[in-house]
Amino acid sequence: MTAVTAGRGGRSLVDLVFRARELSIVAALVLLVAVTTGVNGNFLSGQGVKDIFLNASILVLLAVGQSFVIITKNIDLSVGSVVGLVAFTVGDFLAADHGRGIVFAVVLGVAIGAVCGLANGLLVSFGRVPALVVTLGTLYVIQGLDHFIAHGRQINAVDLPPALLSMGNGGVLGIPYLPLIAVLVMVAAGYYLRSYASGRDFYAIGSSPEAARLAGLPVRRRVMTAYLLSGGLAGLAGVLWLARFGTVVADAAGGWELQVVSAVVVGGVAITGGVGSVYGAALGALLLTTITSALVVLKVDPFWQQAITGALLLLAISVDRLLALRVARILRRRNARHGS
Repeated sequence: MTAVTAGRGGRSLVDLVFRARELSIVAALVLLVAVTTGVNGNFLSGQGVKDIFLNASILVLLAVGQSFVIITKNIDLSVGSVVGLVAFTVGDFLAADHGRGIVFAVVLGVAIGAVCGLANGLLVSFGRVPALVVTLGTLYVIQGLDHFIAHGRQINAVDLPPALLSMGNGGVLGIPYLPLIAVLVMVAAGYYLRSYASGRDFYAIGSSPEAARLAGLPVRRRVMTAYLLSGGLAGLAGVLWLARFGTVVADAAGGWELQVVSAVVVGGVAITGGVGSVYGAALGALLLTTITSALVVLKVDPFWQQAITGALLLLAISVDRLLALRVARILRRRNARHGS
């Protein structure tokens, strides 16, 4: 058995295992919806379903961006702060000049997010500073900047252009714009990761940064690109947050870091890097959002939302570890058989 064949066999086995993880999330979603609907028939009302998809859209965008970073064996804890900064800053610009439309808002928001992502990427990839330390630091720096700009003010929906608010709450053919945007971004990101050599580089780097470097892959550039994408998508999510809620204060999306990382890991993107897909991360985001909505419908104490999110994160990390050990044992046995 050649090394190439063994590599392909290992890759296909890992893909099969984590595809099963994604199917298990779908099954959990179906079960959750069925149980909640059985208790309260209004859970699957037209407005209820619409609210779930609207609320999940922003988390899906953040999860897609975070997936790029975690696949490379890093993490970005600053995304929630970026959403808050972008939502308030863009809202402030639009409130001051109603002539600036949606295109301006999106370009400005993505640009602000990309600058934050660039700062993270430079420090992690070229400064060789641990990602956890860098992004925890930039989380507080961005929060401080947001509060400095806000000075205790808030952005109100009446101050924003109607076209922006329509994007956040309107739709086409009965389908809201926000889920459509999230799905388009997810499909584009998933296609890029699986169909382009540069996309597959992210997986190689996450599996073994040292081996990727020895193979001549531009490790630093790819890691910086991952942070740029995460920051840019967080910027887009900030604009959509503004469009969705209209009223924004300085700490918008504060504390979303746990939800984003949880969605990605629960969705099958291994926290140790090199494995997973943006589709799984999106399913994880949808699952967490549905759990939140179900708890509200069932009138459960909000404390349990955070407890369940934390428990799911621990469970997902434990499952990832067990699956990795299981796959490694299977591959060792397979290689031993073919070697003999």
